Amino acid sequence: MDKIVFDIETKNSFADVGGDKNLRQLEVSVVGAYSYNEDKYFCFDENQLDELGKLFKTASLVIGFSSKRFDIPVLEKYFNFKIDSIPHFDILEEIEKTFGRRVGLGVLGEANLGLSKTGHGLEAIALYRNGEMEKLKNYCLQDVKITKEIFDLIKNQGYLWIPERNSAQMHKLPLMYKEEASSQTQLFG
Repeated sequence: MDKIVFDIETKNSFADVGGDKNLRQLEVSVVGAYSYNEDKYFCFDENQLDELGKLFKTASLVIGFSSKRFDIPVLEKYFNFKIDSIPHFDILEEIEKTFGRRVGLGVLGEANLGLSKTGHGLEAIALYRNGEMEKLKNYCLQDVKITKEIFDLIKNQGYLWIPERNSAQMHKLPLMYKEEASSQTQLFG
């Protein structure tokens, strides 16, 4: 079974659907993914979500950033299977459990990898609306790359550096992911 890192972008914003209480009304524009088995990045547009579904069905684990709270609820209407039944490692959820607050993906990427995000979600919506699909796909895949590299750090070193707010200080946050030999997933935070 595969491990899939993923991130979604949407066509619309919370303002377009009446607030975050209507999260499930958001529509997918693109989904970026990385397959550990294939060692390959993919980007699916809104017309290729069946192919994404096939990739998810091969997964013993999906990995994302704020994906339980955002990506999965938006995606679930596009599939004829329960995507939330796939074991899931949500990096932001694990950070919140251990650290007690949210930390942005861009901040984590810069602090731990020297990698920056290339924009933010509202810019991604503008790219979609302007028909700039290659830029949108590149933006989404950069987020997937940062998420994958952050997950690899958690798996390999067991911690992340978290910058303190309004300070140059860094907090070393222990986070671990362990996989049992029987291929069952164990998550620790």
